[in-house]
Amino acid sequence: MNSPGRYRVTLETGGRPVAYGWWESEATARRKVAAWIGDWGRPGARITLTDEETGATLTTWPDEA
Repeated sequence: MNSPGRYRVTLETGGRPVAYGWWESEATARRKVAAWIGDWGRPGARITLTDEETGATLTTWPDEA
């Protein structure tokens, strides 16, 4: 079975994951983060971009303080 993609975007609301997406291109995944912020960015939502190969969190919305 093929990997779904190196870069994973996760949408959480109320502390629970509600949507995921995987992309091979980091640039595409970052564009998806921006689109998801536009679509789902409201109080209580959290959007995270993770590099599945390294386990690193590349960005989160809202920004962590």
